[in-house]
Amino acid sequence: MEVKVKKVSENIWEIPREDGMLVPGRIFASDKLMKYIEKDKTLEQVKNVAHLKGILKYSLAMPDAHQGYGACVGGVAAFDLDKGIISPGAIGYDINCGVRVLQSNIKVDDFLKKRTDILNALYKNIPSGVGGKAKIKLNREILKEVCETGVDWCIKNNYATKEDRERTEEYGSMKGADFKEVTERAIIRGMPQLGSLGAGNHFLEVQKVDEIFDEKIAKVFGIKKDDVLIMVHCGSRGFGHQIASDYIKIMEEKIGFEDLPDRELICAPFKSELGQKYYKAMCCAINYAFCNRQMITYWIRETFREFFPDSELKLIYDVAHNACKIEEHIIDGKKEKVGVMRKGATRAFGPGRKDLPEIYQETGQPILIPGSMGTASYILVGTKKAEEISFATTAHGAGRVMSRHAALRQFRGEQIKKELSEKNIEVKAGSWKGLAEEGPGVYKDIDEVIEVSHNLGIGNKVARVIPLGVIKG
Repeated sequence: MEVKVKKVSENIWEIPREDGMLVPGRIFASDKLMKYIEKDKTLEQVKNVAHLKGILKYSLAMPDAHQGYGACVGGVAAFDLDKGIISPGAIGYDINCGVRVLQSNIKVDDFLKKRTDILNALYKNIPSGVGGKAKIKLNREILKEVCETGVDWCIKNNYATKEDRERTEEYGSMKGADFKEVTERAIIRGMPQLGSLGAGNHFLEVQKVDEIFDEKIAKVFGIKKDDVLIMVHCGSRGFGHQIASDYIKIMEEKIGFEDLPDRELICAPFKSELGQKYYKAMCCAINYAFCNRQMITYWIRETFREFFPDSELKLIYDVAHNACKIEEHIIDGKKEKVGVMRKGATRAFGPGRKDLPEIYQETGQPILIPGSMGTASYILVGTKKAEEISFATTAHGAGRVMSRHAALRQFRGEQIKKELSEKNIEVKAGSWKGLAEEGPGVYKDIDEVIEVSHNLGIGNKVARVIPLGVIKG
């Protein structure tokens, strides 16, 4: 389907209202990124989301947007809480897939001397891969507590500090979680997987701070040039995926597809019984994912202490990519609570938001954006401009330009490992296939994505980091 789109200003494109759209579509992209976006169904999916009941202002796509299930990855939409809907396809299967970054007191040269042994130990201590089982298995009672209290459970069991909780989005706990709304199949899948990395585009990466763009904010974030950082990217594993799958089927059976432009955007009114059941189950998956990344953080800290007994790994921040959050935003000149669905997009609150911990009140929220394997990643900061034009949201990564199947036809894992080694990047992976599916050539140019975010002012550059060692499932 051809979608009409016009450039309204530098890095901003608009799909005018037509064919039953309730709001226009907006895409934040450079000319170069727009050429990628136009190749798949991203624009059609932005247009489709604009048909959903209760949508406010715009259906948005971030600079790294690409085609997804129902809504595009990189899609953002805000909904009226009384008239609006909630849609699993606009949130994503991997609920609270997200990123956290740890700052260390370890020197680069000291890490490099022990790099191979450290990566081997991390690979051994942190389970990864498709269906990977964690080091501990939860029973139902413990899983319920994880789901309903989030990182508080980790603190209670000595897997987290109070500072970790403070530096996690939502303070590590979504308050709407209700375990009784979690499906039986999700419970079975979730019990053995807490504290595991998974596969696909999930990873653990040891990095070096390569460049600082804003010294003042970097100092508040606790980072300086040549620091060793550790980035973790993973989500709610099979637990969140099963919740999404099951509720999609329930919504299909109970509500159907009438008035929907795409059956993959199956949804329920947010305030309805079914809408609230899904929201409460989704909150459980969000809390599970926060705990998952926190458990991995615990094993990372334990592993680094084996090699550096005096090492300190402090959490800078933990951000979610796939979630529905109830937030305050300005709608028609008035502050209102709305439901913001982000799918493959990062919250970007500016200074002064009460949702942020005291340490980041003056700077705005840290934004952690991974690049593709072997390329740079970035740390940005949230802005008031983002609150004005993007429902406080920016990109979440580089964004795919080809499917995993296409990547397997074009790349070989062995060759990718060799090329990374030539860049002084060591990789530990579960399979050659996994490496081929996630190689650097599979993604857009991360530098281009970041420049769009920075130039629009929806996420400003603080630091650029480069990989030293990578663990893939």
